[in-house]
Amino acid sequence: MGSGEPRILYVEDEADIREVAEFALEDEGFELLFCADGAEALERVLDFAPDLILLDVMMPILDGPSTLLEIRKIPSLAEVPVAFLTAKVQSCEVNDFLALGALEVIAKPFDPMILPDQIRELLARAKN
Repeated sequence: MGSGEPRILYVEDEADIREVAEFALEDEGFELLFCADGAEALERVLDFAPDLILLDVMMPILDGPSTLLEIRKIPSLAEVPVAFLTAKVQSCEVNDFLALGALEVIAKPFDPMILPDQIRELLARAKN
């Protein structure tokens, strides 16, 4: 990880959820980039160089799992930790997301009061 604030890319197609996440994270010492879908994320991810990527699972154009697979093809991003945010949290689905290479699956709706701590914990786990 570089110096300064951890850079978090959050890809979410629902504007109201992006707003809740932005509100929860804006004063928590993160540099944030929000994208509305996987295609936008792929256009912007290299310039942003995130330390952690949060991906909604169900999105139009390019869903979360497909976005992750595309990100993993970019050598400089192949090791960036990714967490999925989804309402699909049955164990078989969670196992599928982890098998794709996700570090974690965060249930939606997420708790905005604990989201910053969840992100810090993911960043700490990713360093080990």
